[in-house]
Amino acid sequence: MTLRKNLFAGIAAGAFAFGLIGVASASADEVLVGLITKTDNNPFFVKMKEGAEAKAKELGVTLQSFAGKYDGDNDSQVAAIENLISAGAKGILITPSDTKGIVPTIKKARDAGILVIALDTPLDPIDSADATFATDNFHAGELIGEWAKGSLGDKAVDAHIAFLDALESQPTVDAARDQGFMKGFGIDPGDPTHYGEETDKRIVGHQWGKGSEEGGRTGMENLLQKDPDVNVVYTINEPTAAGAYEAIKAAGKADGSVLVVSVDGGCPGVKNVKDGVIGATSQQYPLLMAAMGVEAVNEFAKSGKKPEPTPGLNFFNTGVKLITDKPVQGVESISTDEGLKLCWG
Repeated sequence: MTLRKNLFAGIAAGAFAFGLIGVASASADEVLVGLITKTDNNPFFVKMKEGAEAKAKELGVTLQSFAGKYDGDNDSQVAAIENLISAGAKGILITPSDTKGIVPTIKKARDAGILVIALDTPLDPIDSADATFATDNFHAGELIGEWAKGSLGDKAVDAHIAFLDALESQPTVDAARDQGFMKGFGIDPGDPTHYGEETDKRIVGHQWGKGSEEGGRTGMENLLQKDPDVNVVYTINEPTAAGAYEAIKAAGKADGSVLVVSVDGGCPGVKNVKDGVIGATSQQYPLLMAAMGVEAVNEFAKSGKKPEPTPGLNFFNTGVKLITDKPVQGVESISTDEGLKLCWG
């Protein structure tokens, strides 16, 4: 079968989530790799899928891709794993929506001899997967926190900071970016694995935008109602940042007085940095994560060898760069022109 015939279109993945579509069983000599992303409409996951497809075609392995209907859709991911187990997959690459809730199903896959690699978002606990290929999300948050603090200078001590996070369940990537930002900005995060209980008076509050533009806009509206003097906005990703900016603009504050920072590094997000919508963003590399994942499964199928983490870490770090056109002394960054050469989506 060709790679194209083995890929599921978005509508098929949606039907699969309801158990309407099964997965064709792999032949004895076929290496079947499953890719399961949180959604199929975020450019980050679109690029991840492209990276997996290209590498699968290069290596001659079969790829089948699935996605949740929305960020947080654990049920669809559980169904995908169970069907891939039945189909005889050699490996599963997953960006988990519920980093704790999916663990029992991940265990079933590993018990069946399937290599499971978490992409971008570590499981909780992280060793529930055989390996994790990801951005150092804490460092990604730390970079934008340092940039925001440096940009404000002496005014940082009186900042009014709004947080637009992902989900109330606080998946690992959500907490890591949030807490990293706090550290970079000079806020004591308290519990490093959980946010929302900080005592720093500069924090206006947390809202959960589910990684979407609509969620970012609504969350920003709520936080501006709580404190119209917000002048720093942390966002979990760039679609959330775009929505937040719309709310800021509607409130008559799109005059540069509010710093918006984010994480992702997709082409639309980098263009928003260039246009002044976002002040700085931490760029990550989803195509690399997925391509490496397919390579790792292929190697595991041939030799039984599992991938190793980056020395000193409990995951393989695929890198991060700060993108801004307003560099801050002491915070390493690259320009939007450079970022646009590396972006995705």
